[in-house]
Amino acid sequence: MVTSARPWRVVGINFDHMHMIDLLCLVFEHPGAEIVGLSDRDMSRMQPAAERFHLPVDRLYTDFRRCLDETQPDLAILCPKTGDHGEYVESVATYNVHILVEKPMAASLFDADRMISAMANSGKSLAVNWPLAWYPPHITAHRLISEGRIGSLIEVHYYDGNRGPLRHIADKVEIGAEEAARRKSDSWWYRREAGGGSLMDYLGYGVTLGTWFHNGQAPLEVTAIVDETPGLEVDEHSITVAKYSYGLSRYETRWGTFTDPWTHQPQPKCGFTLVGTAGTISSYDYEQTIRIQTMEHPEQKEIPVDVPSPPNQNPIQYFIHCLETGEPVLGPLSPAMCRIGQRIVDTAVRSAEEKRTLPLI
Repeated sequence: MVTSARPWRVVGINFDHMHMIDLLCLVFEHPGAEIVGLSDRDMSRMQPAAERFHLPVDRLYTDFRRCLDETQPDLAILCPKTGDHGEYVESVATYNVHILVEKPMAASLFDADRMISAMANSGKSLAVNWPLAWYPPHITAHRLISEGRIGSLIEVHYYDGNRGPLRHIADKVEIGAEEAARRKSDSWWYRREAGGGSLMDYLGYGVTLGTWFHNGQAPLEVTAIVDETPGLEVDEHSITVAKYSYGLSRYETRWGTFTDPWTHQPQPKCGFTLVGTAGTISSYDYEQTIRIQTMEHPEQKEIPVDVPSPPNQNPIQYFIHCLETGEPVLGPLSPAMCRIGQRIVDTAVRSAEEKRTLPLI
């Protein structure tokens, strides 16, 4: 893994998404990077990170513009609510920094294109982090598909989610059910204009990694349905069917699984089932093996997952490697692949609203 002569200067901007702490941990652990500043409108939301990463108070900012001016970072990590991604990337891009945005890419294709355009004008690189892209089962599944082990991929079946975004905070610390229910009324996760809902939270995972599995192919049309719970303006359950030229794929999102997959896999299991012309693969989140079914092993064969090595162990490691070597950002972190996923998400949202099948936007 290449490291530059001086550490990469990294700032974390906006703590709306609890994954900010996870990403900053990766920066803190990287031998060639350092956290030089944090910014959020609410000083208290930065305090746990400041204590954890030993940042003095003069490195904490309630104005992200001042943070960028004074710290002069090389890389900015952005974790605002989904509906603000376009605005934040446009603003931060003017400061001549590379940007890593935590999933999902955006609340709309319009915002995704704003982000891509802003970064193209800045001459800097953009990456979108999908934590699921770093799970060894899915990395292994992609390798096996690329090697032709199950023939040509024709179906992706995806089911994923958790007990709900208010049931945990950073580091997967649990929140009680009653407290989580009380918070729904004032949480951005449950506001439509902020990009809330299980579809917006988890469909991007499925269709972006699905596009990766499908080798960049986009579907022809999309049909989606969501639950409509009285009193909630966003969904907690969605099912999307994407029609490709060679078959159908299904992507299901759920806030309200029986258990969280990082503690005990619920049923249905969270992850992917992949069907090819010559075999199948089951690849479930957090598991240490995947199962492959082929003509030689129709009874299924269990395979240990690949163990990723540097620079492919996490998004910070990978993105810094790309920036240092000049290699393009590829796979699910690539804005081009994420844009295909965003097209599917946008079409699914509209399909659910209009209650009909629509051609891909």
